[in-house]
Amino acid sequence: MGTLISRSPERTELLGETWGREAASGWVLGLCGDLGIGKTQLVRGLARGLGCSDRVHSPTFSLVNIYGGGRMPLFHIDLYRLETRQQIIDAGLEEYLTPAGGVTVIEWAERWFGRKGPASRPELELRARYYLRWVQMDSLNEQERRIVYEDTLV
Repeated sequence: MGTLISRSPERTELLGETWGREAASGWVLGLCGDLGIGKTQLVRGLARGLGCSDRVHSPTFSLVNIYGGGRMPLFHIDLYRLETRQQIIDAGLEEYLTPAGGVTVIEWAERWFGRKGPASRPELELRARYYLRWVQMDSLNEQERRIVYEDTLV
C-alpha cells in the first residue's frame, strides 16, 4: 500500500503519467473519491504515460471512452450515472475487467466493487484474474489530495 500527497492538479497528472509508463497489458485501476477530486486528471496523466495523444475527458454520458495511439489502448470507464452493480453488468462493462492488450481505468469503482474493493466482495465471480490498483482519493484542503493505492491480484 502506498500513500502520496498531491499538491496540485499538475502533480496528480504527473503521478498518472508515471503509472502509465509502468502499466502493463491487463492492468485495471479502480478510482474512488468525491466529485471533483481529480480522478480524470489522474487518467489524463495515465494516458500521456501510455503515449496516447487523444484529449482525455470523463465519459460520464457514454460510459466508456477508448483512447488509442499509444503503446496500448486505454479503456476509460465512468460509473457516475450507474447506481447498482446490476446496472453495470447490464451495460456490458464486465468485458473491460480483462482488458487484453490494454489498460482499464474505472472512475467511481466503488459502485461496482464496494468501498473496500473486490476483496470485500467474495460473491464476485470473475472469468479471469487481473492486476488491480485500487486508488482512494481524498481532499485534504482546496489544493491537496491524499492518494492511497493498493495493488492486488484479483
